[in-house]
Amino acid sequence: MWVDLARDQRSYGSHLLGPENRAVIRETVVQRIVAEDLLVARLEERVVGFVMFTVEHGRYEQDVTPGLVENLYVAPDARREGIGSALLRAAEDRLVDDGATVVQLEAMADNDAARQFYAAHGYTPHRLTLEKSTENDTA
Repeated sequence: MWVDLARDQRSYGSHLLGPENRAVIRETVVQRIVAEDLLVARLEERVVGFVMFTVEHGRYEQDVTPGLVENLYVAPDARREGIGSALLRAAEDRLVDDGATVVQLEAMADNDAARQFYAAHGYTPHRLTLEKSTENDTA
């Protein structure tokens, strides 16, 4: 499902390559399962979504303890059923239980549906990533 997520995000300008990262994400998923930082949603025994999350323990001291929602995905045929909301709520609850004082996540700038979904759940912009290609068409 993570490969599907990465493939979907490419249509919004993501640079992640799904199949090329299969081994890395497999290792990450195993780590998240062991750390209990991955939840899945099932409908009739079929996995239809997942969320991965962690509390950030960075090198810098901050005045908050960030909980990060790193990936949230619901299969297209299972969307608009409340699954994404339930996964997000469950991840937020777990992050708070683990000491997070804020929850952060990223969405692709061009993914209006995702940005609207997160806004409906109380998320507001905090930081903006800007990007510039180093390719020059005139060279």
